[in-house]
Amino acid sequence: MNGDHDARLRALSAARRRVAVALTAVVMVIYFGFIGLIAWDKPLLGTLVAPGLSLGILLGALVIVACWATTWVYVRWANGRYDPELERLRQER
Repeated sequence: MNGDHDARLRALSAARRRVAVALTAVVMVIYFGFIGLIAWDKPLLGTLVAPGLSLGILLGALVIVACWATTWVYVRWANGRYDPELERLRQER
């Protein structure tokens, strides 16, 4: 029983690591993509999409929203899958 318990705990830990690494990669691509645009295509970011609103300001706000969204995805996953399974494993011990 203890070996099965340990295997399930390791699998849960690996799942958490995969989700965290995937979401971290998403945020890094978005953030460094935005920074890359700032470095290599400033005129594009200066393009007005609406009076008083440049593409750079819009994309900067979307970077922030994307970070909130990935945090929300992680919290939903952790609350819905990780935490209940961890609690089950704790109760079995």
